Amino acid sequence: MFYPQLDINLSTIKNNTEIVVNMCRKHKIKVSGVIKGFNGLPKVAEKMIEGGIINIGSSRLEQLKNMKEFFPELETLLLRIPMMSEIEDLVEYCDISLNSNRETLDIIDQEAKKRKKKHRVILMRDLGDLREGVFNLEEFVELCQYAENLDNIYLEGIGTNLSCYGSIAPTRENMLELEKTAELVEEKIARKLDIVSGGGTTTLPLVYRDEIPKKINHLRLGEGIINAMDLPKYWDTDIKGLKTDTFILKAQVVESNTKPTYPIGKMCVDAFGNKPVYQDMGKRKRVILAVGNQDTGDSKKLEPVEDKMIVMGSSSDHTIVDVDDLDREIKVGDILEFKLFYQPMLFLTGSNYVKINYVK
Repeated sequence: MFYPQLDINLSTIKNNTEIVVNMCRKHKIKVSGVIKGFNGLPKVAEKMIEGGIINIGSSRLEQLKNMKEFFPELETLLLRIPMMSEIEDLVEYCDISLNSNRETLDIIDQEAKKRKKKHRVILMRDLGDLREGVFNLEEFVELCQYAENLDNIYLEGIGTNLSCYGSIAPTRENMLELEKTAELVEEKIARKLDIVSGGGTTTLPLVYRDEIPKKINHLRLGEGIINAMDLPKYWDTDIKGLKTDTFILKAQVVESNTKPTYPIGKMCVDAFGNKPVYQDMGKRKRVILAVGNQDTGDSKKLEPVEDKMIVMGSSSDHTIVDVDDLDREIKVGDILEFKLFYQPMLFLTGSNYVKINYVK
């Protein structure tokens, strides 16, 4: 047996997709399935398609190119503002892209003309999270008018991103601001926009509580479907039927000892240049797993399947888990299991050192 292993439950992913898509459909919201969090694994993407998403989205053009090879008729959406160096592939493999500046739109328009295509764009407005998008409302409306007049670009709609950089939560207030922006753009271009995209998983609580404005008709969802761990923990949103055991990490114990919980000697920094804070809880039983931050990104984002286990920390290749309160003995060679928040899912599915198993 090869460890660490990552079990991916395909039927549960389809189940989660259907639940979220149906909830959104009641509000006339269409869902793009975001595949970047699991590195675009085709078998997982296929279950999202079967669950009812309208298209596939990723920030990595390579993943969307791969999707076109597996699913030729599938519509693709590039979620990261395209680089100038990838415009040729963008027009070839992506149906829609998020954009925020004229220079990129001009190059896309020229490339689409060469290929006798019409590329669709969603222009992004920054509502305070301070990642991509035009911040000034007047400038944003002008950019929309500019895109509308390009021959080989179709202005599919507008959108925003929240909570990814500035940790700004989607609220009814900033969604109403997006709605107002859409109405101004529609007035200037004299037609309705096809899409008003209200963000990602962190907007789902507004949908769940019937607080989403009516004009928001599109969301870009990944984590909220795939592992659904953030919603109950950080957003006080427990959507009935969603399961959080879609991805299970299985890691093997390589050491089991009783040791002090507070390091001994002069403190410096850890393997990643950080200065962790330790709590002295006396001597406790702990085990070391043969998996580390190179595989998980951050071991603290692992959630033990068994109660009473505590992830203490990790280095590149070792994760330390407190098992002192368990009712059973953990020995070298035993396997411990963990559910994943977004960051470990992203790292583990992209690691060459993790065996992936698909289960039903």
